[in-house]
Amino acid sequence: MKRIIIIPVILIGIFLSTVSFKSDFFEIAKQIEIFTTLFKEINMNYVDETNPAALMDTAIKSMLSDLDPYTNYWNEQDVEESRINNSGEYTGIGALVKTGPEAITVVEAYKDYPADKAGLKAGDEIIKIGNVNVSDFQEDAGELLNGAPNSSINLTYRRQGEVKQTTLERGSVELNAVPFYKLLEDNSGYIVLSRFNARASSEVARALKDLKNQGADKIILDLRGNPGGLLNEAINVSNIFIPEGELIVTTKSVIEKYNREYFTQKEPIDTKIPLVVLVNGRSASASEIVAGAVQDLDRGVVVGARSFGKGLVQRPRELAYGTQLKVTISRYYTPSGRCIQALDYRRRDENGKAIRTQVEDYNEFTTRNGRKVFDGGGILPDVKLETSEFSDITQALLYQDAIFDYATKYYYSHELQDASNFEFTDSDYEDFKNFLKTSGFKYTTATEKELEEMLEKAEDEELKSQISSQISGIRQQIEAFKKQELNNKKPEIVSLLTDEIIKRYFYKEGLYEYYTGNNPEIKKAKAILNNPTEYSSILN
Repeated sequence: MKRIIIIPVILIGIFLSTVSFKSDFFEIAKQIEIFTTLFKEINMNYVDETNPAALMDTAIKSMLSDLDPYTNYWNEQDVEESRINNSGEYTGIGALVKTGPEAITVVEAYKDYPADKAGLKAGDEIIKIGNVNVSDFQEDAGELLNGAPNSSINLTYRRQGEVKQTTLERGSVELNAVPFYKLLEDNSGYIVLSRFNARASSEVARALKDLKNQGADKIILDLRGNPGGLLNEAINVSNIFIPEGELIVTTKSVIEKYNREYFTQKEPIDTKIPLVVLVNGRSASASEIVAGAVQDLDRGVVVGARSFGKGLVQRPRELAYGTQLKVTISRYYTPSGRCIQALDYRRRDENGKAIRTQVEDYNEFTTRNGRKVFDGGGILPDVKLETSEFSDITQALLYQDAIFDYATKYYYSHELQDASNFEFTDSDYEDFKNFLKTSGFKYTTATEKELEEMLEKAEDEELKSQISSQISGIRQQIEAFKKQELNNKKPEIVSLLTDEIIKRYFYKEGLYEYYTGNNPEIKKAKAILNNPTEYSSILN
């Protein structure tokens, strides 16, 4: 009798899933046919001449904007850029740049590479490449900076209002995953891991072995500002400190084939050496996988601020003509079961913005030793420091380049011969606040946004005139609050200003050297590592 009952149930299940698949397939085919017909009619009949490529680009981007910011269409240039980022090598001018509508801003010129040798500095605005004005170029003008090795390129740029010119030769540029490591005076080995490209684990392993040979008996792994990269390299970096056969991360999806568990597969280098991992709000994706595994397996202490919370997994899918779709296929989960993702793109507010998990909705998990840890997006450190925090006003300063622009101003008005004793003083901070008043910086609080929405409703209900005096008082209080926020968040803002200024004079290498003697997070890491009792108590 059991067979008679079970077989029909299975057949019904197969039938329903087949019908569902066919139904979905029909709906997809139907919508494609509608779009194709519409696209053809627009291009053939619109009153003015159309650009089919531009229209299609707009259509694709609009469609993908309803999903998440990591599901993207990549043209051939984007595909090549991704290859460069993952390989760690490319041919160009050796600078980090940001493309705007009128100019390409140099964010950082890498030491001893073509841009640096040609005299380009952070803050310079490239307005002309060869005979091409950046403002006239419809595509990403930054692509014009790349080219064949040893090929010459003429640049016209603006510096502090003055137009200058330079000529440089493009060269091979190596993006090291580990740009800096050093043995500190207390025998702590300090390793900076800035990206998870194809060489990340081999460079970390090489640095660790060298530091141990020099006498390192404890390690600080700095993942601050590391945006992530290759998943397999996150596993391999974890494997350097974690034994073979340990679960590092799980991916979960509604599509069964994307549900996977990733384990360490190699012999580690050192599973006993005391370890501190540094993270902040710009540590994302692969960085969070490593920090989460170290924390959940009680392999080391995590110090800093909650990480970014990028727990969505992307995979490139080949399209036609060398293009790709980078599509989100699953979510990351740490060994304890915590979801790394902070924003839920399935749920959005009235403005269409993804909803962030609130503290009251955090779920509790336990590490291997039974310590309580929580989800909610990103990795919450075992030891939090306010200098690592990124508050709303700090995020606004970064987003609007206020810290970057002030560092440019500072560089051209101050001389600095030695970074070791540099201090961003109280008077410097007052100067920064005065700079904000004239720079066009705008900071809108969540309360202000809600106030404007309330005023719109009040106007509809003809209440605006009756509550205008109260609204005026609230606005004055908000402005006072915003001014006070610059003082309340001074430690984190000063930390970022210091970083940007040191970089202007002494490059990234000089900044890391400065860190080893002055950075609050490294000082705290050393204090924990040099106190075995505190280290053990945190992990147990």
